[in-house]
Amino acid sequence: MIEIPTGLPAELVPLSWLIGVWEGTGVIDYAGADGPVSAEFGQRVSFSHDGMPYLNYTSNSWLLDEEHTALTAETGYWRLHRPQSAGDPGPAMLPSIGDRPFQNADEVETLRNGAGGFDIEVALVHPGGVSELYLGQVRGPRIDLATDAVLRTAGAKEYAAATRLYGLVDSHLLWAWDIAALGQNLRTHASGRLSKAD
Repeated sequence: MIEIPTGLPAELVPLSWLIGVWEGTGVIDYAGADGPVSAEFGQRVSFSHDGMPYLNYTSNSWLLDEEHTALTAETGYWRLHRPQSAGDPGPAMLPSIGDRPFQNADEVETLRNGAGGFDIEVALVHPGGVSELYLGQVRGPRIDLATDAVLRTAGAKEYAAATRLYGLVDSHLLWAWDIAALGQNLRTHASGRLSKAD
């Protein structure tokens, strides 16, 4: 059962099943140019909101070795894909003008796409100099994403594209991440199974 938190902006209802802190484990299984990489890791993911029409996202992962070696981190924002209007703040620190759009369920329903879901956009930043913009769809408790753009700093490792899949299955957050990196085409990279933390 999906519980919708009180005070949630109407635009976030399609993403409400993500809200909370999730913890669990996963596996890396990547066939790179220098040979296969395989490892188990732990992960903690947080989806939260601050009253604005987007989810705040953070993820921290570590290898399941004796030292629990830090693996990676991500931070970003998840939102329904729609044109920004005068009622939205920005760009930069410019305040909104007038009422915020999509304040109730009927208005949000106008954003539903032809497949019966909602188009979404996800912006993620990695500490290794990579930023990703994903476009995709949320349809019930399933999200499919593919990169629309990848930006890399001059010192970042080669990383060209990715897809991600998230789903709520038996109260667990399951995810899979395929990447095109280090000279390889898009291929399996990592997956995880997370439980809601108390």
